Amino acid sequence: MLRIRGQQRTTRPDAVAAEEPLEIRLNGTPLAVTMRTPGDDFDLVHGFLATEGVIGGPGDVAGLRYCDSVDAEGRNTYNVVDVDLAAGVPVPDTGLERNFYTSSSCGVCGKASIDAIRTKTAFDIAADALRLPLEVLLVLPERLRAEQQVFAKTGGLHAAGLFAADGRLVALREDVGRHNAVDKVIGDGVRHGRLPLAGHVLMVSGRASFELTQKAAMAGIPVLAAVSAPSSLAVELAREVGITLVGFLRGDGCNVYTHQERLELD
Repeated sequence: MLRIRGQQRTTRPDAVAAEEPLEIRLNGTPLAVTMRTPGDDFDLVHGFLATEGVIGGPGDVAGLRYCDSVDAEGRNTYNVVDVDLAAGVPVPDTGLERNFYTSSSCGVCGKASIDAIRTKTAFDIAADALRLPLEVLLVLPERLRAEQQVFAKTGGLHAAGLFAADGRLVALREDVGRHNAVDKVIGDGVRHGRLPLAGHVLMVSGRASFELTQKAAMAGIPVLAAVSAPSSLAVELAREVGITLVGFLRGDGCNVYTHQERLELD
């Protein structure tokens, strides 16, 4: 990634938190998908099933295992867990799959299988000709915060702002959920017939997750900027679809993880 701190510019590797989807199945039937940092997956599954009222204790689970999840090289990704419920434990109605609220910030709510997560964008984002001056990028967090009217009163909302290449604010929305704020900004574009949102920057108040990166891709937005860190899956998706992904955008610096060619440096 390209690290910018004032006049200092360095290119170096960076560590990002791992993010992967975990598909939860009951007796082979997909139930829900959550975006998570891999590790302690069996604890995650037990906790999810308990808090959703599927199980009441360890005796309700007859067995669980990683299964049926391989990458292009045939290696197990450990991203699918199949749970066998004990005899007499009722299986939830699969028609209720969309009611399970499961994610790291929940932009994939309602998706019951990993294959359903990644939706292909109809727009050629890699071909977007946007060139963004660094000085414009660096002022976006301040402009976003200045327009957060409800946050100023409550301190408890996330924000998403859509900016033009010259830094002009096109749309801003607030919500308790980061994904909801992004959906509202994109929805404004949909309602006004402006998709794809080519030549724009999506600025978010939190971290850059896979869900938000995919939402930007689906709207044809070439630059996603966040005040906090990106996840590993967000970086991979941004690189794949042609999005310039910026993290830790604050003060006089930022980290540019993908497609750095769109940024005009001094």
